[in-house]
Amino acid sequence: MDFLISGISSITPQQLVMYAVGILLIYLAICKDFEPALLLPMGFGAILVNLPNSGVLNQTLAGIGETNGIIEWLFNIGIEASEALPILLFIGIGAMIDFGPLLSNPKMFLFGAAAQFGIFFTISLACLLGFDLKDAASIGIIGAADGPTSILVSQILGSKYIGPIAVAAYSYMALVPIVQPFAIRLVTTRNERLIKMPYNPKSVSKTTRILFPIVVTFIAGLVAPMSVALVGFLMFGNLLRECGVLNSLSETAQNTLANLITLLLGITISFKMTADAFVSLDTLLIMVLGLIAFVFDTIGGVLFAKILNLFLKEKINPMIGAAGISAFPMSARVIQKMGLKEDPTNHLLMHAVGANVSGQIGSVVAGGIILSLLTQIL
Repeated sequence: MDFLISGISSITPQQLVMYAVGILLIYLAICKDFEPALLLPMGFGAILVNLPNSGVLNQTLAGIGETNGIIEWLFNIGIEASEALPILLFIGIGAMIDFGPLLSNPKMFLFGAAAQFGIFFTISLACLLGFDLKDAASIGIIGAADGPTSILVSQILGSKYIGPIAVAAYSYMALVPIVQPFAIRLVTTRNERLIKMPYNPKSVSKTTRILFPIVVTFIAGLVAPMSVALVGFLMFGNLLRECGVLNSLSETAQNTLANLITLLLGITISFKMTADAFVSLDTLLIMVLGLIAFVFDTIGGVLFAKILNLFLKEKINPMIGAAGISAFPMSARVIQKMGLKEDPTNHLLMHAVGANVSGQIGSVVAGGIILSLLTQIL
């Protein structure tokens, strides 16, 4: 009983805040179905690492003495030492993605680049607000709506805000159906949202599908060498999918590997969610900046489509540009739903999917470009 009383009395107000954060993440995962595979382990991990004298951070073993707890050990070998967990997850993501809609409509590549605008806008804004460059860059990448890339960039750059950045990145991924419609309506008229885009897909040969991940890896490696770990593993996963001779490995990557890494990554990142590191005004500011990055990524894609329409005979529905973020396939589904709401006969899904998978490539290339530039500057 004395141990229980001692433990309760040692809980700080900051730890109570983290218990509330953990419970909120678990609630969003279970009751709202917001990215449950990630928010649930992150939420539970936030509780684990903030228990007084938590054994998941430090343990005393007979004959060994004090050693790392399981979550600290996982973080050290899976993220800090090798960045293995977020990189390995890209194999599973690549195996899930069908680049066919993008290859049949190559101009959708443009939106994967345009919808990264919010990243660089937010980096500048964060610097103006007093964050140093490595932290500002790590915060800006939240706008990619790509959790693994956000974790990897912030870890490689040595940002002290990796916990809040991970929570913001995955939270805003989950909130795509809420945030994106709001941002799209800010910069479009109803007539623009009513633009119809007939879908006449061109057939994509198996050879093209196989060559695509190989060619993209070469190009990304030459343009932004620091992106090779990200783009290369993403494209390797896609090659498993498209080669036709490794179906069992492709299915393993899409399901078993992706689920296992997602589970471990979610609970491991909680190592950076201890109360002393997480509960601060900087964390609140990071959440706001992450939202700004996400909104401006969406707006950047939409405005780019509107600029293109000034020169195109066949107009593009500007909502398609918003799907250029990395949140696949949630963003494409949001665009389809908004299109049908304006006009039940307007099916935008395949166009949006093309832009969306382009955004998956764009986000990892943007992360690689940021790493390449900052490793030269810092």
